[in-house]
Amino acid sequence: THYPICHSEIENSNSQPPGLVCTSVSDDEDDTEAALAELERMKKDKAEDKEKQEQEEQLKAEEESQLFKGNPLLDNNNNPTSFGVKRRWDDDVPFKNQARGETKLQKRSINDTMRNDFAKKFLQRHMK
Repeated sequence: THYPICHSEIENSNSQPPGLVCTSVSDDEDDTEAALAELERMKKDKAEDKEKQEQEEQLKAEEESQLFKGNPLLDNNNNPTSFGVKRRWDDDVPFKNQARGETKLQKRSINDTMRNDFAKKFLQRHMK
């Protein structure tokens, strides 16, 4: 409730009950002080939220940079890394180079079906 601003005329009149003091000015001052305190608290909360958001963005940027540094294909720091193959995929295979001692015969084209290479090989295999 708001009371009228206290003036000497109103204070001297008997319109107010005894013991009741005009508090309109002090209520307004208290309301103003409360509003200013609330405003300061809101500014403080907003600044804290903004600082927290900036820290989260900074952490996110650091995580992304770590991810990029971990992948040599995405790393653009002018670090020339060797993408050459250091070993062949079949270096540790147990049956490597099995046909090394055998020489390949060159195929000849002979127009005779019994004298061509296929017929000779077939006869060697099946007619022993």
